[in-house]
Amino acid sequence: MAPELLPYQRIREDLFRPLSGISRNYAVATVIAFVVGIAGLMAWGYQLRRGMGVTGLQRPVFWGFYIVDFVFWIGISHAGTLISAILRLTSAAWRKPVTRAAEALTVFALMIGGMFPIIHLGRAWLFYWLIPYPNSRLLWPNFRSPLLWDLTAIVTYVIGSVIYLYLPLIPDMAQLAEHNTPWRRRLYRALSLGWTGSDREWHALERAMKLMACIILAVAVSVHTVVAWDFAMAVAPMWHSSIFGPYFVVGAIFSGIAALLIVMSALRKVLHLERYLTPYHFRNLSKLLLLMSLLWLYFTVAENLTVWYGNDPKEMAVFGARTRGPYAPYFWTMVVLNFVIPFILLGIRRLRAIRTATIAAVCVVVGMWLERFVIVVPTLANPRLPVSSSSYAPTWVEVSITAATFAAMMMLYMIFAKLFPIIAVWEFKPHPQEEN
Repeated sequence: MAPELLPYQRIREDLFRPLSGISRNYAVATVIAFVVGIAGLMAWGYQLRRGMGVTGLQRPVFWGFYIVDFVFWIGISHAGTLISAILRLTSAAWRKPVTRAAEALTVFALMIGGMFPIIHLGRAWLFYWLIPYPNSRLLWPNFRSPLLWDLTAIVTYVIGSVIYLYLPLIPDMAQLAEHNTPWRRRLYRALSLGWTGSDREWHALERAMKLMACIILAVAVSVHTVVAWDFAMAVAPMWHSSIFGPYFVVGAIFSGIAALLIVMSALRKVLHLERYLTPYHFRNLSKLLLLMSLLWLYFTVAENLTVWYGNDPKEMAVFGARTRGPYAPYFWTMVVLNFVIPFILLGIRRLRAIRTATIAAVCVVVGMWLERFVIVVPTLANPRLPVSSSSYAPTWVEVSITAATFAAMMMLYMIFAKLFPIIAVWEFKPHPQEEN
């Protein structure tokens, strides 16, 4: 039975039910995520105390797992803004159970990804030097530094994404403030900003959400273009290319849709939302994932084909390291995970189902992480001066911090799902703005 055909009271009970009570599996998962996160924090503390020498970074490979993770998580964050904003602006009816999960994914991925430029700093406690604030030494940041670009882009994106997530939460928090425990009632009442549900408030909310959808679309595209410029502005082999802007944006949307599919599959199973997150929603997102897989393949071929055809010795050294050298296993695994498996599982209609969509999404997330690794490390390991070439191997510190980021995403999502309904309840209730 479709959620729109259910009585609103039943929908409200189904979507508010996960907010109460903590199951044994939820407690175990939270503890595991917390332990892994604490291990990552301890590894970072060890790095701060002993210096960057505890990592695998060395001349000339000064970027490794941390920059790979940074680009990866910023890419994941595009799931909410682009999918939710586009579906909201086009008034797609099937978006209702999907948008909030996507918007929350954006905020949490940005929070995690935004930490990596700081983690990558040797003296992380001096990160405020990136901020142009008045000081007695009359010192200002270097505006040519990619660190400053990333700081500006991420802060702008985080602020916009939090507002975009918060606005649709207001009507639901007003409902939760009416019937709840005392501390939750106070929390929801404060966050609902005195919402009463009047015609004027509905019209204002709808206008604000559409305005933020337009703004966040532009910000999302510009942010990952800025991340691409971190690479394209350098004269390193296979980086100094104008294709990096659209290539990174396509890859970000690709990995974001895959992450959203994984989150939706987990929420559907854990919170028993089978009635709301239906095969229809997974089929639509699967088609989007397949489309982005084809676009990703086109940009990947275009990037490598121009290098092969140009036959520049410095770039061919990197190309060889990627395709038939020490990094070839990562490159071809990336191609299989990002194109071959999704094309088979999602391109054949008989195979397209919730389980196969989830499998394809997991493959894409792993493959897109490998893609970031293949972009970053082989180029730095094969610089323009062959005498400076080197190799890179991550240490337990980098692996621990990377694992902690995935645990942090899991923990943040579980906490969010216990405080707020993961599907917008008010969207299933007719209100004056919808009637007009």
